[in-house]
Amino acid sequence: MPRYIAFLRAINVGGRVVTMDRLRSLFDSLGLSGVETFIASGNVVFESRSGDTRVLSRKIEQLLQKSLGYEVATFIRTDSEVAAIARHRLFASAKARSAKARNVGFLSEPPRAEAKRALMRLRTAADDFHVHGREVYWLSGTKLSESGFSYAVFEKTLRVQATFRGLNTVVRLAAKYPPAR
Repeated sequence: MPRYIAFLRAINVGGRVVTMDRLRSLFDSLGLSGVETFIASGNVVFESRSGDTRVLSRKIEQLLQKSLGYEVATFIRTDSEVAAIARHRLFASAKARSAKARNVGFLSEPPRAEAKRALMRLRTAADDFHVHGREVYWLSGTKLSESGFSYAVFEKTLRVQATFRGLNTVVRLAAKYPPAR
């Protein structure tokens, strides 16, 4: 059975606290199996016979909206996709090593060409970006709190929904849940 990782937005941020037990229970109620959470920031690993991640995302979003009372955008990737995202190297190693923050933005869909160009115009000496499919890699030479770039600016520029995770979290997820062979 295929294994997926759901990256949920708005979980345990901004005063909205959801226990991982409750999150697992909600996913279980959808008939998903092998449900596990990974750190308390809205990463849920599960298996499903369904191969349609759009349908799965909608079902999860609807259940979370009803159960939690607010919108929780859901971005689903397969374990193979997460492994590829963790391995993807695009910044010079010296620049990547000196970065204060390395993040991956999970997008609802690949951005259009004009949106990618607009994002690249936001590059600074401190912030660099790379779009690869439905992910955006963001390398920052400063703390995120000191960056002139924000998640809101990102979504406005690309005109797609997204959620971000630190690259280290994605690498740890890929290591703990490698693609089934």
